[in-house]
Amino acid sequence: MSIHLNSACKVNLLLNILGRRPDGFHDLETVFQPIALCDSLELSPLPQGIQLTCDHPDLPVDSSNLIHRAADKFLQTTRLAGGVRIHLKKNIPLAAGLGGGSGNAATTLMGLNQLFGNPLAPAQLHELAAALGSDVPFFLQSQPALGLGRGEILEPLPPFRALQGAWILLVHPGFGVSTAWAYQRLAQFPAALNGRPGRARELVTLLQTSDLVTAGKAFYNSLEAPVLEKYPLLRMFQDFLRAQGAAAAIMSGSGSTTFALAASQSAAEKLQTQFQAQFGKTHWTALVPVG
Repeated sequence: MSIHLNSACKVNLLLNILGRRPDGFHDLETVFQPIALCDSLELSPLPQGIQLTCDHPDLPVDSSNLIHRAADKFLQTTRLAGGVRIHLKKNIPLAAGLGGGSGNAATTLMGLNQLFGNPLAPAQLHELAAALGSDVPFFLQSQPALGLGRGEILEPLPPFRALQGAWILLVHPGFGVSTAWAYQRLAQFPAALNGRPGRARELVTLLQTSDLVTAGKAFYNSLEAPVLEKYPLLRMFQDFLRAQGAAAAIMSGSGSTTFALAASQSAAEKLQTQFQAQFGKTHWTALVPVG
């Protein structure tokens, strides 16, 4: 018996850092939007152990991989006899700020729970997910969400009115950005490190009550301060996409993906064509509907 699951990604419509915590993490508020760009996972039982394979040659398949760590945590917590073979087909770029690895970990937890007869309750899965990474709990569900704390305290939200019918253009420049580096470098930008609380709920209200252009003006990402300074190409992407009519263009998470919002599929396709005419087709791009 084996099961096949899709593992989606996300963009952060807002990522507002509120300061560094005594435990070394950062308090933040963020607005997660799920994106229907997916990796795929195949899980099948083994007598013992964890075997992970992947079609992407640059992705490690040892205990440093979040999928492997998620499987290990699940098997240790449940103390079930048996192991698992997992194959990952990778479509989401690596180190892209899209939460691909976090989504893979959450999907692994849910898949193993299904494979072994649901031994863990949702609250237990959430606890395991939070221990794996701040973004991982978000991927245990499929709604937009407000994230607080490290991002692991979630308030699921209904689909946003302002994004109804909208499409997203994703642009990855071909290099990744280390999340750890971005947060460490944030100390050089005090205004970005100590953001104004409340911006996330303000954006949620706009997304629920206003139009795409109005809401898009309130998108924000504290981590752009260090990342765009080091990688000015990403700022060029954003400036160009806005000039071509994107309702918003901003970096997701710690980057390096830029995403631009358009009101319709045809408008998003036009943005993609204009982008490729300006910057060439060497940069990875994808068009996906919101939700």
